Order: sequence, then structure tokens, then C-alpha cells
Amino acid sequence: MRRDDGTGPGTQKTIMKRIKPMKVYLSENAFMGLLLSSAEVFKRESLGYLLGYRLHDRFIIEYAFSLQSARRKRRGVILHHRDKKKIEPILSEFVKLQIVGDFHSHTPYGNAKGIPIPSPEDIKGMEKDNLYIIIAINELKASKPWKETRDGSISGSMGNFFFKISAYFFPDVDSLPLRSVIYCPFPPGLKVG
Repeated sequence: MRRDDGTGPGTQKTIMKRIKPMKVYLSENAFMGLLLSSAEVFKRESLGYLLGYRLHDRFIIEYAFSLQSARRKRRGVILHHRDKKKIEPILSEFVKLQIVGDFHSHTPYGNAKGIPIPSPEDIKGMEKDNLYIIIAINELKASKPWKETRDGSISGSMGNFFFKISAYFFPDVDSLPLRSVIYCPFPPGLKVG
């Protein structure tokens, strides 16, 4: 009988060895778009596209824009295919920028805080080679400066909210999303790595 030790071809351990962690560089426009989109619909989830380009080991995100026609719920957000068909032909005209993924927010629900970790539903909707940013937004209890965290996310407070932003790269249909390190020099105190 063959024993599966998790090291054969196609297993998560092998895939992680082949794939170097991706880096994510957020422009000031993208950073602002993520925060404003999340705060505007607080208590419901935001959803939007990430526009930029991908290099071998990094994503450069120039813009993050909210999808206004998305149907928002407290625990989920849906964009109808017909709405995507309206904007994707326009975006395809911008040669230097592409849709490289999407973003959405996670808000508090009951006693649980919003956390920037993909849910099983989020993972089901992920597509190979795309980037996904999750913004956890919670009501501010105490002001906190912006900082890079050990897990590669960034966090801090603005206005009446505390934000934690994490990025995930989905490299292969047979893998789990891999956390990516975010670099963003625009909040006070952060520097590009």
C-alpha cells in the first residue's frame, strides 16, 4: 500500500516549493480606493477590480475601483455576469493596465470581527494566476498607526475605522491561495520594501 506523505507532484508542499511568494505594490490611488470602497458600504461587503500589471515575482496595482452594481450583503457580495460584460470591454482598451484580480472587504458580523482571510466561498471563486486582496474593516476602538505586520499584510486606522489589508495569489487550481507580501509607502510610517 502506498503512503501519501504530501510530497508528490501536485501536492501543496511541492507547489509551494516551485512557487516563490509574490509581492504586491500598491499605488496611492489603489490604496485610497481600497479604503474608501470598504468604508463607504461598511457593514456590507465591498467588491471591485484591481487594475495594474504583473511581473515575474510581483503585482503592481495602480487602481482599485469599486463595482457599483454589485449586490452587497453583510456576509457576501455578488456581481452579475451581465454587469461584468458592460465594463470588461472598456477595460480591455487600456493596453498598459489589465484586470489582475479583485478585492473585497470583510466586515464584523455579530460578535465576530472582520478578518482578512479568504472564506471557503472566496476560495471557490478564485481563478488561477489572479491576485485577491481582502480588506478587514472594523469600527475603531483606539487609533493605531499604519504598520507592516509579520504575516505580510498592512494595518492601521483612518477615520472611524481600523483596517487590515491582506493579499493572496492563487497560483494553481490544485493549490490553496498563497499569502503575498504587501508594500505600500502611502500610509504614514510605511516604506516600500
